[in-house]
Amino acid sequence: MYTPQFSDKGTISVRRLAWALEVSMPKAVDQIIDALPFIYTQGVICLACKDQTKCAMRAFCDQTAGGQSKPAA
Repeated sequence: MYTPQFSDKGTISVRRLAWALEVSMPKAVDQIIDALPFIYTQGVICLACKDQTKCAMRAFCDQTAGGQSKPAA
């Protein structure tokens, strides 16, 4: 699994969000990812996707039987 290195600004921001949410930094990042559908539409993200092998794992899409993604409920 890829583990990105955050910039100093990113680390500082996530740490403060984690404190505000009263969760660990990894859980704060998960909550940020879960909030993405409210910021970006599924279509914008899916059209830019370069790896459709993990569609079922995305927070913002469900995988249908035909291999097409649809917005999460």
